Amino acid sequence: MTDYKTAVAQALLDIEAIKLQPNDPLTWASGLKSPIYTDNRKTIAFPKVRKLIAKGLANLIKHEYPEVEVIGGVATAGIPHAAWVAAELELPMIYVRSKPKDHGAGKQIEGELTAGQKVVLIDDLISTGGSVLGAVEATRREGGEVLGVVSIFSYELPAADENFAATKTPFVSLTTYSALIDAAIASGQVDDADLETLQAWRQDPKAWGEARG
Repeated sequence: MTDYKTAVAQALLDIEAIKLQPNDPLTWASGLKSPIYTDNRKTIAFPKVRKLIAKGLANLIKHEYPEVEVIGGVATAGIPHAAWVAAELELPMIYVRSKPKDHGAGKQIEGELTAGQKVVLIDDLISTGGSVLGAVEATRREGGEVLGVVSIFSYELPAADENFAATKTPFVSLTTYSALIDAAIASGQVDDADLETLQAWRQDPKAWGEARG
């Protein structure tokens, strides 16, 4: 049986969808400084990687949310993965825009969603959960029953746990920050000093960034 958590973490490192820079921090759009850069959109360019992810997500959904009736993609990065997973599970698919269209019927959800249908939403990564929880809210407004959220990768930040708990939304990830660090150690990409820095960031990203100016 495939260990998707480890295999996907290594694959993301191999294609440089995720880069670790503990000694040369990056600045996110939010202004937060981070030792990690993530661009899981890059996975769509690698057939073997995207197939690995699709099968892993499908297995995770079958295990965690066996009652699922509809697969939903969170715009934009979650959409292609939702399509591949919906095909793998032979289920209907929808996708959720970040905001309603400003023309036509003003829809935010594309596809077909019937009130009461059980939905699992897919996104490429979870940091604090803000964007995907907006999609959860939109799906619930349209009558969908959101069983939970599944992502390719999670930073495992405490803020995400708090935000998902506040909206009573379960979430699971195919691979995680911890698994990524383990894979990077195994492949010699980080040393003990790097490990200490990377672990400190996850515990308190804001304080970590402020300490580095």
